[in-house]
Amino acid sequence: MLRKIHIPTIALISFWLSACQSTLNEAEILFKNQAYEEVVSKLDNYLFFNVTDLKALHLRARAYEELDRIPEAIKDYERIIALDRDYAQAFAGIGKIYFNQKNYKDAELALLNAANKDPEDYEILYLLGRTLLVNENYSLSEEFLMKAREINQKDAKLHFYLGMARAFRGDILGCAASFNTYVNFEPNNAVGRYNRGFALMRAEYYEWALEDFEAVLKQNPNHVEALAKKGICLKQLGDSQGCQFIQEAASKGSDFAQSYLELCS
Repeated sequence: MLRKIHIPTIALISFWLSACQSTLNEAEILFKNQAYEEVVSKLDNYLFFNVTDLKALHLRARAYEELDRIPEAIKDYERIIALDRDYAQAFAGIGKIYFNQKNYKDAELALLNAANKDPEDYEILYLLGRTLLVNENYSLSEEFLMKAREINQKDAKLHFYLGMARAFRGDILGCAASFNTYVNFEPNNAVGRYNRGFALMRAEYYEWALEDFEAVLKQNPNHVEALAKKGICLKQLGDSQGCQFIQEAASKGSDFAQSYLELCS
């Protein structure tokens, strides 16, 4: 026969659950206010009695990251994984730490685990795509960046790295299309326009590429590589003035311009 639970016991349990939720809510507010030391202090006390609370462990790990207490953050993430092997954000947290440490091989492994467990998380897919790009796995990088684009296609940086992956893969027109989208989101970004121009130049769309290089030089007249490529575009379009720019860029240290000096011989 089941024993009845006394009303005072029910009240005590309700009070305890309410207090737990209150502590977590306070910790989240402190985190949003960037009071990371206070977050850690509050959660240290809370986790002493609630050692398996995954949400609290995750929040403390993030606070440790912000405080640059990396070993402690990793320890919390590993504790989460030990408790729940399907907790994608713990793998993602470790992957992000490794990425920032330039430990790209371990970052790739952690982020692949995270993406496998949560294939709909934009940040995981985006960072994994970037990591694979650094690790020179260009096809897989493009694949994950494309998956990320299905979730959020308005992030300018996504199109930049997608363009880079396509460029390294030899997909010149795809590269140009990605950089075109990137520039549309960042119309005054010299890096985007330079890279789009380079892709267009390699695809032999010299007039369009020339527009980008001239726009870059207007923002930064000392951009030697844009100067070199402007000269190459002009030369390919039959304008002999291009040689002047190629030679000037070569004299200023552009290896790319040096390799094209033969156009002017």
